[in-house]
Amino acid sequence: MVNLSSFPLVSLVLIYLSAPGAILVLCAEEFSRNDFPPDFVFGSGTSAYQVEGAAFEDGRTPSIWDTFAHDGNVHGDTGDIACDGYHKYKEDIQLMVETGLEAYRFSIAWSRLIPNGRGPVNPKGMEYYNNFIDELIRNGIQPHVTLVHSDLPQALEDEYGGWISRKVVKDFTAYADVCFREFGDRILHWSTFNEANIFVLGGYDVGITPPSRCSPPFGAPNCSKGNSSSEPYIAAHNILLAHASAASLYKNKYQVLFVNPLVFGDYPNIVKKNAGTRIPAFTNLESQQIKGSFDFLGLNHYATLYIKDNPNKLKMDIRDFNADMAADMIPMHGDTPPDQFPITPSGLVGVLEYFKQVYGNPPIYIHENGQQTRRNSTLDDMPRVNYLCGFIGGLLDALRNGSNSRGYFTWSFLDVFELLDGYNSAFGLYYVDFDDKDLKRYPKRSAHWYSNFLKGMRIGPDAVFEAETISSLSQSHSSQ
Repeated sequence: MVNLSSFPLVSLVLIYLSAPGAILVLCAEEFSRNDFPPDFVFGSGTSAYQVEGAAFEDGRTPSIWDTFAHDGNVHGDTGDIACDGYHKYKEDIQLMVETGLEAYRFSIAWSRLIPNGRGPVNPKGMEYYNNFIDELIRNGIQPHVTLVHSDLPQALEDEYGGWISRKVVKDFTAYADVCFREFGDRILHWSTFNEANIFVLGGYDVGITPPSRCSPPFGAPNCSKGNSSSEPYIAAHNILLAHASAASLYKNKYQVLFVNPLVFGDYPNIVKKNAGTRIPAFTNLESQQIKGSFDFLGLNHYATLYIKDNPNKLKMDIRDFNADMAADMIPMHGDTPPDQFPITPSGLVGVLEYFKQVYGNPPIYIHENGQQTRRNSTLDDMPRVNYLCGFIGGLLDALRNGSNSRGYFTWSFLDVFELLDGYNSAFGLYYVDFDDKDLKRYPKRSAHWYSNFLKGMRIGPDAVFEAETISSLSQSHSSQ
């Protein structure tokens, strides 16, 4: 199936054990894994640049994320080593088994598999992904694969501008063909792009993510090239065409997120009206190719925003995508600490209901959902436990109301290099000690909770979770 720093720091780490104890878990109603359909899949995920490391090993070449991070754009952090998943994948898969994961979502690094973006395949890259996939399956874990998680090979960005050129469609399709041919006998769930909407806005409108393109008066002050008014639309258009091309290849030869074109074959009328000639048009053939070019949709959901109408934005002489929306987005924080997301399961339920009513209730996998905390916080991560409990309970409500949801993946399995915050924030079920040469993993309370849920433990509004012995960790930083 196809989806679519200036001063040196010394880190002082203290690890200690806390006694087992009883803690209150806040859920709206009682439920367990057994309340979900047997074929509904629960998992967790990461992505290649964020977890693999081995950035300069075995033939891998830079992606646009390597370039962006090495330019100092993420607090000086990089994914050069990350969690060293490239070398520690067997250890990590055993953690997945112990946790009880039914599925694991990961991405393939295009520049590890095809170093020049096109042309010869890297045997070492092929060997790694084959071994990784085989190890997952050998341990009873269903692999779900994303082809591009924001990490276009730098070679293609240098050659023709990457996603703002139609040339990328052909190269992406050839890359997808290699993946389908070499791994498709074991991979049943493919996603073409992760968060394509966030990628084009961050990379081509406001310039805060690679390839860091934008133009005044919009975006980051350090953008040296780009056009915020038109390039987000061009990049999105080419991503849709690339998706459709790969989906057609998959369906015709081997057996997807921009929903309106995928379902109806064109952009919404209001989008075409507000963007005008800045948004490319589909030919009739392209429209036919894109329409219905998915077997399921992948949905990433973290938080809910208020939307307020602001038609004055349409009076601006120069507009970007955000102005074209003619709306203001207002965060919902309330009493939630600023470094965490509010727990608003009703937002996810509402989105799933919208998909049901407007888009014909397509199959949906919740590909990312997770709570952000600061990386130097305790392993006793009750905010994450309550977040997962709330959202999984909300998802169950949506299923009972007819949602065609098929799976749920927490973000993230490990504390990884976060694409918007480096190593300052964390989403993982497992803490990774980046100051330890072996990058040892430690389970957080959320890992124990998720494991117990997956193994049939019932959770209720007044449930008391009998915690196993949990390693708690505090970390302080001082400069010298």
